[in-house]
Amino acid sequence: MLTNRRIWLNHFEYHAQQPRGAASGSLSALRLEERRLIARSIATFQLGEQSDGTGLLRAARRFAAVHGDELLPRITELFIREEQRHARLLREFMEEHGIRPKYRHWSDSLFRRIRRLAGFELYLHVLIAAELIGNVYYRALESVTTCQRLRHLCRTLIADELAHVGYESELILELRARKPSLLRTPIRLTHRAFFCVAVGAVWVSHRAVLHRAGHSAAEFLRRCLEQYSFHLDPPAEWAAAAAESRRG
Repeated sequence: MLTNRRIWLNHFEYHAQQPRGAASGSLSALRLEERRLIARSIATFQLGEQSDGTGLLRAARRFAAVHGDELLPRITELFIREEQRHARLLREFMEEHGIRPKYRHWSDSLFRRIRRLAGFELYLHVLIAAELIGNVYYRALESVTTCQRLRHLCRTLIADELAHVGYESELILELRARKPSLLRTPIRLTHRAFFCVAVGAVWVSHRAVLHRAGHSAAEFLRRCLEQYSFHLDPPAEWAAAAAESRRG
C-alpha cells in the first residue's frame, strides 16, 4: 500500500487535539416546529454515528498485518475516536433540546450486519457509503433550521466527514487498482448498486427533513450520486495520474 499514511496520521492526530462543538446562546434555541421536524431524524443519525469500533479496528489490524501497513491501525483508532466524538456532539445537542435517543433502527442494524460479513475492504465500502449520504443529509438538515448551534454542528460534521471520505476513497481506489482488471468493473458496479439501495433507505427514514430541504427522492439520489462519482468514479486521466504518482 503506497498511499500517504503519514499525512493522514498527522491529520487525525491534529484533529484529536482540537475542541469541537458550538457555544450556546440566544441563537442556539431550536424552535418547536423545527424540533418536531428533525427529532426522529437526528436521533436516527446519532445512532448511526455511535459505535465502539471494535470490528473495524480488528479488521484493520488483520489487514495491516497481511500488507505490512504499520500506520493503518493507529489511523483507524483515531478515525473511530472522531466518529465517536460526532455521536457525542449530536447526543449533547439532543439532550439540550429534549430529543430522546434511539437505541435501535432497522437501517442502522442493516449497515452494521453488512459490515460484519467480511474484512477491512467491505468495511470501507459501507463506511464511505454512509458518509457520502451523510454529507448530503447534513447539508439538508442545516438548511431547515435557524438554530445556529445546530447549523454550526452540521458544518463541523460535514468538514470532518469530507476528510474521512478523502481518506476512505484513496484506500478504496488503491485496493481497486490492485484487483485483476476483469474484476474491477463488477466490483465497482456492485458497490454503486449497494450505494443506491442505501440512499433509498435513508430517504425512507428521513424524507420529512429531506423534503423540507427541497429534495424529492430523485433529487436526493442525484445529489448523492454526484458525491459518489466525484470520489469513487474519477475520470480515467485522474486515475492514471494517481497511479503514476504512487509509482513515483
